[in-house]
Amino acid sequence: MNAICLVIDRLHAGFLGAYGNSWISTPAFDRLACESFVFDQALIDSPNLAPLYRGYWQGCHAMGPAEAAERRPSLAEALDDAGAHTALLTDERLVAEHAAAVDFDELIELDPPWEPQPAGDLESTHLAKCFAEAVSWLGRAEGPFLLWCHFGGLGTAWDAPAEFRGRYWEEGDPEPPEGAEVPDRLLAEDYDPDELLAAVQAYAGQVTLLDTCLGALDEDLAETGLKPQTLLVVTSPRGLPLGEHRRLGHADGALYGELVQVPLLIRMPGGLGAAARSQSLVGPADLWATLLDVWGTVDPPASPTGQSLVPLVREQGGLARDRVCLVGERGQRAIRTPAWYLRKAAEAELFAKPDDRWEVNDVADRCMEVVECLEDAIEQYAQAVQSGSTAELPPLDDVLREGLE
Repeated sequence: MNAICLVIDRLHAGFLGAYGNSWISTPAFDRLACESFVFDQALIDSPNLAPLYRGYWQGCHAMGPAEAAERRPSLAEALDDAGAHTALLTDERLVAEHAAAVDFDELIELDPPWEPQPAGDLESTHLAKCFAEAVSWLGRAEGPFLLWCHFGGLGTAWDAPAEFRGRYWEEGDPEPPEGAEVPDRLLAEDYDPDELLAAVQAYAGQVTLLDTCLGALDEDLAETGLKPQTLLVVTSPRGLPLGEHRRLGHADGALYGELVQVPLLIRMPGGLGAAARSQSLVGPADLWATLLDVWGTVDPPASPTGQSLVPLVREQGGLARDRVCLVGERGQRAIRTPAWYLRKAAEAELFAKPDDRWEVNDVADRCMEVVECLEDAIEQYAQAVQSGSTAELPPLDDVLREGLE
């Protein structure tokens, strides 16, 4: 049993065909989705990498105390005890320096591009170099192993060759940007739509580059015989706003769907769960619990918030979760239920789910009772996480789970 976790930073779920995009070519992601179990409602619990990785690697929620996570065995430590060789490959300093990163048997750090420029060919791009390093490691790996790859990806440099972003340019469109810097700003109320279009097209080119790299990695897995015996996870630790809510890039870290709802595809060995999907609400700690379950670790440590996704993949039920909660910068909090998404910053905003996918229509002033109940639910969740477990939380009322009639 082997596992590869590809965590690609700033991958916007809305730009993948498996999540409804129809204008960007992503054949490798499309094939992977056909071979994988796809989670449509995967959300992060924080856009900040340090607390987020406490979920991935220690099964803890970002609202919980960091000291509690430090006392828990990490994913790498547990799999090492189960006989797996573990390796972390990353170009992100915050991930390499995470408290749980020291438990990996190998740490391979890649230099980020310090002065990014559009590359002359695919092989010279930063993403291609990251994937090449992963392929190189796999070529000398001896199983069983876990290879965890965190790549800055679409948030580090948009250095795809001009031909990639040019695929989405049409006559009359503004010229694609010449640089490779990732934009990061709030747009003015009267912003120039041509400016945004050029940025979106450049991002689309970067997604196409990522898709090409993913396809090459998958071909290598097939050629080397690793594919049938290797679990593959592809996800993102956070999306990237591209004009939604007038944010372009991370900007102020507002907890809207384009930032917090991420792709999650899990390809199981033997084709288990292939081409199936789930609308269940899932979070980072669930990946931690899933990998321990798949590996069959003896007496895995309980997670305060995470649950294994294997029963869902096996169609054995499980994960009937009625909420996930998020915490962000400057005191932001949010809660997602099957029927609602509440973002609480200076003011509360409420959106009906799943219909209002990207939070366009704020209905808070028409549903004040729902707002108040969800605010209370966030506080209850935070207190439960602080105490060590959410297992004893009472179920939400029907209106919070199912919406208004």
